[in-house]
Amino acid sequence: MEFWKQYFNTLSMSVVNANLSDLDKSVKVIKNSSQKGGKIIIVGNGGSAAMASHVAVDLTKVAQVSAITFNDADLITCFANDYGYENWVEKGIEFYSAPDDVAVLISSSGKSENILRGAKKAKERGLKVLTFSGFNPNNPLRQIGNINFWVDSKEYNIVEMTHQAWLLGIVDKIAGDKRR
Repeated sequence: MEFWKQYFNTLSMSVVNANLSDLDKSVKVIKNSSQKGGKIIIVGNGGSAAMASHVAVDLTKVAQVSAITFNDADLITCFANDYGYENWVEKGIEFYSAPDDVAVLISSSGKSENILRGAKKAKERGLKVLTFSGFNPNNPLRQIGNINFWVDSKEYNIVEMTHQAWLLGIVDKIAGDKRR
């Protein structure tokens, strides 16, 4: 029983420790992009890629904000084969982004080379960049974005579930604002 109490307490504390001001800023950035005809590009690896898909679908369906991911096997394997795995996200941003887009880059460790290169490419192209990371507070991804979310945990599932709660909270805030 003690494991469960500690586990859910840790998860709960991670979720509620969100920077509320940055959540509000993220909502504004996404709304602004959408109003200008931009889209939201959400990218992660592994569990974060699955989360990116969930969030992109909900942004599009629930909040009526155009969103995409780079989760197609043919895109990943083609770009990884042709440009190297560490460069495939960067190339995806290069080929698929437009000036009013927002890039949301997710890496639990904040050290995934492909995500870091994608974030740098997005900044270079003038996109607003939102990052979601955990583990070390000084991780490289946290240094790149316009708005940087960080989870104070070294546990993948705590970090990923916290990211998902924050991202889906952003979706629900945008959708709720549209209903008013």
